[in-house]
This record gives sequence, structure tokens and C-alpha cells, in this order.
Amino acid sequence: MTHRFERRSLLLAAAGMASGLTASKAFAQTTASGYPNRAVKIIVGAAPGGLSDAYARLFAEQFTARFNQPCVVENRPGASGIIATEAMIKSPADGYTLLSTTTGMLWQTRVLYRKLPFDLAKDIAPITVFPSGPLIVAVQEKMGVRNLNELIEYAKKTPSSMGSYAVASYPHVLADSLNRHHGCQIQAIQYKGEGPMWVEMGAGQLQVCVGSYQAFATVKDKGVRPIATTGPIRSPKLPDLPTLIEQGLKAPIARLEGGLSLTANSAVPVEILDLLASVAVAGNDTPRAKALRENFAIPDATKGRAEALRQWREDAPVWIREVEALGVKLD
Repeated sequence: MTHRFERRSLLLAAAGMASGLTASKAFAQTTASGYPNRAVKIIVGAAPGGLSDAYARLFAEQFTARFNQPCVVENRPGASGIIATEAMIKSPADGYTLLSTTTGMLWQTRVLYRKLPFDLAKDIAPITVFPSGPLIVAVQEKMGVRNLNELIEYAKKTPSSMGSYAVASYPHVLADSLNRHHGCQIQAIQYKGEGPMWVEMGAGQLQVCVGSYQAFATVKDKGVRPIATTGPIRSPKLPDLPTLIEQGLKAPIARLEGGLSLTANSAVPVEILDLLASVAVAGNDTPRAKALRENFAIPDATKGRAEALRQWREDAPVWIREVEALGVKLD
């Protein structure tokens, strides 16, 4: 399955390069052919209020400002994003129905479920990936752990629990990686989202938690200590806190990052995908975009379709292998 996915990703990347279209050429061709001439809908695979929803609404504003056409957001949470994804794929492949969801839904889901009503390796085309920012790795202060190596040594000797906000999420894979590569004894405890996970962390019911800075901040004064951040870039809210990579973690999960993807049906013309990506990139420096990144402690901005294709080609197969190693099926 992974090989088929990689081949599909390479074909998508080749198609993007073969188009030879700059953003301005894409704009000229698509507007000349009449796109966009009516409202665009973004289906969000989550409830209002989260980062995926926030990015979708930001993009909707940017789209309307550029083309003077409505762009509406429709939230369809449930079934791990499957409901929203199916709705987008079954819509006409004309660029007027888009999907905003996590990269995890589009990558990890294909190995978590034996049967899906679509083929995630064939039916989805990336437009852009909005970064979600570094996650915070935190422990109970009473453990006496101050960094990654101390956590590893602690968890080798002491069975520990790590909160996870979803099956096959970053903390779930991290716990499994530490167990497999370092002989730790960490059990991932699954919660329905970050909220209840961090509540129990603040109450001292979990030894380790990994999640967003915003959620961590709600318990940082309750005996919880940050010891690392995930991904290649430090958190702007905790600039002195080293990343897992800086602390020597070699496991693949150390360099992996999830994100919030904007995608379309793979049959949508490439020039439309390129045009939509250019809208997102052009909006990076607007006051609303900067405020969103500041609020969610995100140090970098979206880089457009070329970077999204790279992530589909290079990062997704690694995520898939790591999730396959969990041996988990949800159906």
C-alpha cells in the first residue's frame, strides 16, 4: 500500500512540475476559463473552533478578497474526518468544493481502516498545508525529569502513561517509538481530544503529555514541566526549550510534523490547484494570518503547493510506516 501511495505522490509531483505554470499564468488561464465565477465551499472535518476550522475561515476571507466571490465554510465533524472527506470527493471535481482537515486524516487513516468509501492514495490532491506549530512534551514535575534523556531513563525503569488525543496521533507514535527504540515502558492513553487529556495531566493522573501550546498553557502552573518541543523549529512561546531533534532523538517521529491540509478532488485541473495555493501564500503576511499564527504559537507560514507535494511524497510514507508499526485497526 505504501509503495502504491509513493508512486501516486510522484505522479502528482510530476504533474505539478510539468504544468510549468507560475501563479500569474495560473491566474490568467483559470480566470479566462471562468474560474472562479461562483461560491466556493470548504468542508471542514472538525467542529468549529479548532485550528483546521480557523485556517479554513482565514482562507475563505482571502479568497473572497481576491476574487470577490463568496467562500463558505461547512463543518462536518465525525468519523475521524471520513464524513467530510467523502463529501468532498463525491462533489464535482471543478474546484468549487475543497476539504480542510489534518494531514493525519489523509495519511494515517489509510492504514487505520481496512475499508474506506474512497481511495486516499488516488482521490485527493493537495493544495497547501498550513503548519500547526511545534507540540509541547510535558511531564509531571514530581517525576524529577528535565529533558528527553532523563525521561527515557525514567520510563525504562518505571511504567509510565502518556496522554494521546487520538489513535495514531503524534503522542501515540512517540510513545511507541520510545518503547521500541529505547526499551521504555510507556502506555499511550487515548482521549477524545486534547481537552480531557490535559485536564487529567493537570490533576496528576498522567506522567507525560504531548500537545499544543495553547492546551499546555492551561496546566503549566499545576505541577507540569515542559521538557521538549516537536518538529524542527522551537516554539516561539518557549524559545529556550530544545526540540526532540536537538536533544538527540533519532527516531523518525522526531522530524515529523503534522499540519492542516487544504485539498481538492484529484481530478481538479492543476492550474486551479496552483491558483488556490497562491491565494494562501499571498495571505501569509496579512494581519489576520499573523494574528492566527501568534495565537496558536506557530512560527512558520504555509509555503504553497510545491511544499505540500513534497510532504505528500516524502513525509507521508514515513508517517504511514510509523502508524503501521502500531498494529492498530479501527474497523
